[in-house]
Amino acid sequence: MSLLAVILQAAAAGAGVAKLGAGIGAGIAAIGAGLGIGNIGANAMEAISRQPEAVGDIRSNMIVAAALIEGVAFFAIVVCLLILFI
Repeated sequence: MSLLAVILQAAAAGAGVAKLGAGIGAGIAAIGAGLGIGNIGANAMEAISRQPEAVGDIRSNMIVAAALIEGVAFFAIVVCLLILFI
């Protein structure tokens, strides 16, 4: 009986740490996505200034890369939410 009480107390104490970890993970995912999209935009603008005739190709590749980064960030945030609520 006392072992069950100890396990339940440990699980209850761990729930707070899991919520903290989920929040930190979601924040890191958002920061990483922001940095990635910022780098893509900066490098695309630099590439367009060097080769203005290739603006269409650069723009489409930039949008695809930004979408992939946002997808990864969205996946990370969903995983953090699952950790939070499960």
